[in-house]
Amino acid sequence: MKSICFYFQIHQPFRLKTYRFFDIGNDHYYYDDFANDEIITRIAQRSYMPANQMLLDMIKENGKKFKVAFSISGTALEQLEQYVPEFIDSMKDLADTGCVEFLSETYAHSLSSLVDPEEFMAQVKAHDEKIYQLFGQRPKVFRNTELIYDDDIASMVASMGFKGAITDGAKHILGWKSPNYLYKSASAPKLRLLLKNSKLSDDISFRFSNPEWAAYPLTADKYIDWIASLPDEEMLVNLFMNYETFGELQPRESGIFEFMKALPRFAGQHNIEFMTPSEVVSKMKPVGELSVMHPISWADEARDTSAWMGNILQDEAVNKLYCLSERIRLIEDKRIRQDWNYLQASDHFYYMSTKHSSDGSVHSHYSPYDSPYSAFTNYMNVLSDFLIRVREQFPEEIENEELNALLLTIRNQEKEIEELNREVELMRNNIVKDTTGDFVPRVEKVPEEPKTEAPKAKKPATKKVVEKKAPAKKVADKKSETKKVPAKKTAEKKPSTKKVAEKKAPAKKAKK
Repeated sequence: MKSICFYFQIHQPFRLKTYRFFDIGNDHYYYDDFANDEIITRIAQRSYMPANQMLLDMIKENGKKFKVAFSISGTALEQLEQYVPEFIDSMKDLADTGCVEFLSETYAHSLSSLVDPEEFMAQVKAHDEKIYQLFGQRPKVFRNTELIYDDDIASMVASMGFKGAITDGAKHILGWKSPNYLYKSASAPKLRLLLKNSKLSDDISFRFSNPEWAAYPLTADKYIDWIASLPDEEMLVNLFMNYETFGELQPRESGIFEFMKALPRFAGQHNIEFMTPSEVVSKMKPVGELSVMHPISWADEARDTSAWMGNILQDEAVNKLYCLSERIRLIEDKRIRQDWNYLQASDHFYYMSTKHSSDGSVHSHYSPYDSPYSAFTNYMNVLSDFLIRVREQFPEEIENEELNALLLTIRNQEKEIEELNREVELMRNNIVKDTTGDFVPRVEKVPEEPKTEAPKAKKPATKKVVEKKAPAKKVADKKSETKKVPAKKTAEKKPSTKKVAEKKAPAKKAKK
């Protein structure tokens, strides 16, 4: 019998406000409350709330045979508690059915598993306490931020007592193998690995309402037929997607809700059941082990961590942030610890990506900034102020040079980035379309600093020549040196011819 596992991710980072260099040390509040309220409320009303009702109806209508799993970051739960408390109530109703499982993850949806193991484990513990507090469950299966996974992370996850973990079924890791099996970790053999089927997940998340897709329109019976037609030995299909797929990425008018409601009926016709991750881990046997020496994720074409740590901007921001880890763990100030969590969200570094092509378009689509350089500048300004606040907690332990060096770096980078943005804008304005329809850059020399022109004199041949000459092609030959001096370079009325010759020497060399 084949089984389907549905996983839904809910994560919304706190959006930072525009934070300038002169705010550092003066303004310790970093968030755009209006934007955060508007975004999470809009998504909840259009997606989360109706989707919760949809799942509750599906569970009741199918005799509790339909089951799903949720992965919700701690920071997302904080926003939902603050702005949409009714969502928490509806999620509790789902949890009470016994058909909904909550996965473990990092509280801040952070990259700590790649940088700071101690911070990583602390966040996982804090997240699971939050889940238990709200929904009464102790997570048994782990899901890392952005499905990031490797052998080292597997060892940490297993040491915390988890029975299973889900990650991406990346092709460069699987090779000829299929993601539709249960595997075990090479570094922690007791840890079971569930792999996302990217193709079937993205068919719902991204292609469902695309009329240019060859399989459009996607219906429930067609989708279940695809799963049923998989080889008999491929018993498990893991479907992992963002929860805003329902009503936000795929609008209600596309029929996405009706599609979901029809899945259990057609699955029953093919003897396909729905399971929770913990049920899969306890009932199925792994077919082999999987070794992942370098971190993988579910992002971009490469399925690696370059979406968040792929350029010098991102590396600088991540390193500066996590150099504070040890000090933060000694601080009891709730406001500082809360800001620490919010600043760790992987999205901040995602906005700094400088990738191009299809990957770059996805990054820019989700980013609230004009460019990755603006994202970097804004984040580093906030981080500089945060460092000042941390320094105040340990004034005798932190050298002034550390803060001053960072502030100087931020100031210089801000100026460089502003200059770069001006050059980029100039290049955009200079793009012209030729007769073939191709876009060709028109390269123009950037003018030097403006110089004041003196009024034209009546006798240009007797004008004094300044050191910077006009282009050499306008200078006459040796015999006419004193006769063809550019009219714009004016000075005294009666210079000596000897002076003229001396000043025109550089132009003679340029002519050669």
